[in-house]
Amino acid sequence: MGISPDHNSRARVGVFGIGLAAYWPQFEGLRERLVGYQQAVEQRIAGMGAEVVSAGLVDTAPAAQEAGDRFAAHNVDLIVCYVGTYSTSSQVLPAVQRRRAPVLVLNLQPVPALDYPNTDTAEWLANCCACCVPEISNAFARSRIQFNVVSGLLFPAEGNAKQYYQRGWREIEEWVKAAGVLRELSYARVGFLGHTYPGMLDMYSDFTMHHAQLGAHIEVLEMDDLHARVQATTEDEVAAKIAEIQGIFDIAAPGKDKISQPVTDDALRWSATVAVGLDKLVNDFALTGLTYYYRGLNGNANEELGATLIVGNSLLTARGIPAAGEGDLKTCMAMLIMDRLGAGGSYTEFYAMDFDEEFILMGHDGPGHIAISAGRPVLRGLGLFHGKRGYGLSVEFNVQLGPITILGMTQTADGRLKLLAAEGESIPGSRLEIGNTNSRLRFGLDPAAFMDRWCEQGPTHHVALGVGHQLGKIRKLARLLDLELAVVG
Repeated sequence: MGISPDHNSRARVGVFGIGLAAYWPQFEGLRERLVGYQQAVEQRIAGMGAEVVSAGLVDTAPAAQEAGDRFAAHNVDLIVCYVGTYSTSSQVLPAVQRRRAPVLVLNLQPVPALDYPNTDTAEWLANCCACCVPEISNAFARSRIQFNVVSGLLFPAEGNAKQYYQRGWREIEEWVKAAGVLRELSYARVGFLGHTYPGMLDMYSDFTMHHAQLGAHIEVLEMDDLHARVQATTEDEVAAKIAEIQGIFDIAAPGKDKISQPVTDDALRWSATVAVGLDKLVNDFALTGLTYYYRGLNGNANEELGATLIVGNSLLTARGIPAAGEGDLKTCMAMLIMDRLGAGGSYTEFYAMDFDEEFILMGHDGPGHIAISAGRPVLRGLGLFHGKRGYGLSVEFNVQLGPITILGMTQTADGRLKLLAAEGESIPGSRLEIGNTNSRLRFGLDPAAFMDRWCEQGPTHHVALGVGHQLGKIRKLARLLDLELAVVG
């Protein structure tokens, strides 16, 4: 306890090159040339933010076993097999069997095309990476090793070949980023404070499934844990948090909504006090995420506390500790994924369909990812929270305009976690001024068709809304996690 959460989204990538030891005495300089190529690959992957664990050039079965031991000892998240030239699969498989991490096979040719009449055997062998990739793929498949292949060019090229260099390395970078999120999930500590909103059957979640399928730890928390930390706040801490809130939010005057109220000094102070308590809770339990809900009763202490979490949890979400309301653990995990992809990830549900301008209005009451707000987010006082007990300050904004992605996490009838995703666009226009986040989102299908296709997948009613198109990385993460992914649109 007392440790600040450590973001582990820097992937640890094991890299080894392969070749055939029989070639080295036959073709002088070939091994050295391939080692240079491999070092270029390792430098490029390190430049993507990964921690590289190199096993060097593996050219015999015993060397492959040593590489496998090295990768297991360093607990790598992804193993990259750079195919320099032909190698038998028997001297590749042991390198990936010890750790059994997902494998990325790089079929990257150094040149766009051979100078066929003038290419001798040595030069061909320096470019024949495609030769053994099918053989290796067969061995991995029959050994139940999860693998993926990226084919393309090792070095930049011009003309038609340029696309193969760009596409190949873009794919590799997405795999590395996805592996970083995989590592983040496997070390995540997500707090579950209170209970799930009663009756929302889609959100009920099996904690063991999250441990088993994501590797995440679920820390079950009591409201008492938060009460104690709120009571321990100091005047200086509260004053600093008030200044932080005032520097981030605009304060809304009461609006047209009948439940709208002024933002009073007392309400601001109480929200800041609870926000300080939330910071202490996160630090003491080393949390990387939080999902929460508590109904309370007749204005008791738990109701008063549970109704004042929105501002503090919005601040947490913005600094990379996603907070999902209503006890929705699965959406908290989706928010964590989106945040670590650099997309934000705001707690969101479907609000309304607009058939005139053909968009879907999406948002939620409660915390939002204010770091992806279009302009300064707004604090609005509410006399009640619809469908919940209590009253207090709420957060209102719409997400940045431009490309967006929504990511949902649901559960299948046989107990498997499942991802759903769609890419679209956040478009300009007025929003609801009711103290909720809400944005106009347009997807590749019309609103009615999109809703039909989305609901066919058995989703929860919440998603994580992030900026940018993230589907390429999400596909790869789903593959690394061995989770089903449904893409709508």
